[in-house]
Amino acid sequence: MTGPDENKDFIHQPRRDRMYEEHQQDPYRSRGKLPEPTVCGDCAAVYLQGRWQWGDAPAAAHEHRCPACSRIHDKVPAGLLTLRGAFMLAHRDEIMALIHHTEAREKSEHPLERIMLVEESADGASVVVSYTGVHLTKSTGTALQRAYGGAFDFQYVDSDGVMSASWER
Repeated sequence: MTGPDENKDFIHQPRRDRMYEEHQQDPYRSRGKLPEPTVCGDCAAVYLQGRWQWGDAPAAAHEHRCPACSRIHDKVPAGLLTLRGAFMLAHRDEIMALIHHTEAREKSEHPLERIMLVEESADGASVVVSYTGVHLTKSTGTALQRAYGGAFDFQYVDSDGVMSASWER
């Protein structure tokens, strides 16, 4: 349709309710491919075949800090898991062993998924675990819920790019 009535043709107008906001990109993710092979000078992970993995780096490998080590260096976690409750206080050692076991299992295949820091509140009523990746944050909370029950909740906060999760029993 052409002419003065072309803006009144509502059938052929584009839908405006399908416009989505852009998802905030992770500032620690590489914008392009790194030269292969590349080794992280901090943790010795190797960038090979388009991903970071554990292995021996060739002698002529380039050096570049991996995203996990960059997060640890800058103290910027990708995920935070808060643990609360009387059960957590009574079984703290068991729960922390499960958390470290989950990290070891995940980290063996995915070098970018690690625990950054474990902080206990001054009164000991809660523990906050900081992670370098959101997948480990979620898998740890899921493992706690499967092993001990309780309430596990998580949400992605787009404003700062951090996954916030909590487990309580």
